[in-house]
Amino acid sequence: MSESPKTPRRRAAILLAGGIAALAFVLDQTTKVWVETTMTLGQQIDVLPPVLYWRYHLNPGAAFSMGTDHTWIFTLIQAAVLVFALVTFRKLGGSWLWVLGLGGLAGGVAGNLTDRLFRAPSLVDGSFVSFGQGHVVDFISVPQFAIFNIADSFIVCSIILLCALMVFGINMDGSREAKKPKKTMNQDEANTHD
Repeated sequence: MSESPKTPRRRAAILLAGGIAALAFVLDQTTKVWVETTMTLGQQIDVLPPVLYWRYHLNPGAAFSMGTDHTWIFTLIQAAVLVFALVTFRKLGGSWLWVLGLGGLAGGVAGNLTDRLFRAPSLVDGSFVSFGQGHVVDFISVPQFAIFNIADSFIVCSIILLCALMVFGINMDGSREAKKPKKTMNQDEANTHD
């Protein structure tokens, strides 16, 4: 039996997921504003050379700059994922790992979706010119890998966590799925295979 949305445990889970989402969103947007105001496009700053740099990059596509001509598709996908995550918040119960995963996913997606909706070239001089096609600000650079941002980190870590929870059969209420017993052949079935 599932808890009603009004139980204290469920309410606390929803509020915590919302708080995690808000934290991810604020961290992402704050770091992007910092990059835009302190760096020039293409500039690189050594952080922990040779393994970590800040490099200001505008990404019109997805990971590894794939699909740069189809930015609007990523906007629609991100909007759908955000709605799904927020709707799924209502199903949260006793698993704080699900709370962490869904909250991180929602916050990360909201951060990149905000870029798609409100950064150039979507918004130029206060007017929308190509709604939903803004470029995402990326700045975390690791050699031989993509340039990414805080939102991307929350999205990837959250998806890994959510997949692990599903693989290990941990439900949103904290319960585990019962393992189904292996079907064994009875003597009649075994004789028909000989």
